[in-house]
Amino acid sequence: MIGVLAFIAVVAVYAVTESGPGTNPSGTVGLQAQSTPMPSPGTGRVTMIDLGATECIPCKMMAPILAELKIQYAGKADILFIDVWKVPAQAKIYGIQTIPTQIFFDEKGVEVFRHIGFMDKQRIVDILSGLGVS
Repeated sequence: MIGVLAFIAVVAVYAVTESGPGTNPSGTVGLQAQSTPMPSPGTGRVTMIDLGATECIPCKMMAPILAELKIQYAGKADILFIDVWKVPAQAKIYGIQTIPTQIFFDEKGVEVFRHIGFMDKQRIVDILSGLGVS
């Protein structure tokens, strides 16, 4: 009986202290504790977030692709990178268990596609095009 009560207490504390997706006090959707303000899903533009780490090999391979796409789609779509080793809360918010993971959101901030692992430029372009970004 004591074990059950202890379990319920732990779950209750966990539920109260956890924050999930949603608007945080800074007004950004799903993005918390960022040192640099970044656009977030639901800003009126299609958004791709690559959640990885600067030291992960496939993430390093994707870095120049993301940099190029960020320039190519400036003003049309938001291309973001979040280092989940430096900001682990983001991994939890987006339910990341493996890096890299790319998440695509429509202009309303609704997740429409998720991919785990390295993603080449053409595949990203195809998904963005499918979401109406030219």
